[in-house]
Parts: sequence; structure tokens; C-alpha cells
Amino acid sequence: MNILITGTSGEPIYAQIVSQVRQLILQGELVSGTALPSIRLLAKDLQISVITTKRAYEELEREGLINSIVGKGSFVSGADQEFIREQRLRIMEHKMKEVIDESRLLRINFTEITEMMKLLYEEEKG
Repeated sequence: MNILITGTSGEPIYAQIVSQVRQLILQGELVSGTALPSIRLLAKDLQISVITTKRAYEELEREGLINSIVGKGSFVSGADQEFIREQRLRIMEHKMKEVIDESRLLRINFTEITEMMKLLYEEEKG
């Protein structure tokens, strides 16, 4: 498992870990039952606090992506990909609602929102 942490992203370190592990699971690179590095080992490898790594694992467990077993470690859960995808879609819908609410406050119409989204999407594709 290769996780890259960047100090310039503006995203908290624990969130970077969660995001990357989530992506690996959704892409099928980490399959059900795969053991994750221990909290201490990952913290050492990434040169970060054990508390930060623990927070990331707790978030992944809350999302149903991993299971932690005391004394044995953390493993990718058996949740099916469709269930995980539905969870992520629900989160995405919530974020989109926040964007819509903010756009209404700023009096930005739907056409402007879609243009902004299109530009950002194309920019990210490279």
C-alpha cells in the first residue's frame, strides 16, 4: 500500500490517508480481507503521529471500509463495492447541496454553476 502525504494540499493528513485508502478499495486494488499496515507501522512509514493514523483508521472503520480486530490488526471489510459506492454517492450529494446553497447566497445561476463544474472537471482530467 503506497500512500503519499503532502503538506501543501490543505487537506488534513488523516483525511489524505482516508481518501487514498478509500480509492484503493473502490478501485479493487485492496480487496476484502487484505490486511492493512498496523497503525504504528504506517505512522512510522509516513513519519506522522500514531494519533493521526489512528484517526484515519477510525474514519475508515466508520465508513464501513475496514474492520479492526484487537490484537490482530485492521483489514479491508467485506462490504460489497456497490454498497461502498452508494455511501460515497450520498456524501457527494451532501457536498453538492452545500455548493447549491452557497451559489444561491451568491446569486450564481445553474448555468454558471455547471460551467464552473465543467471547467474544474476538465482541469482535473489534465
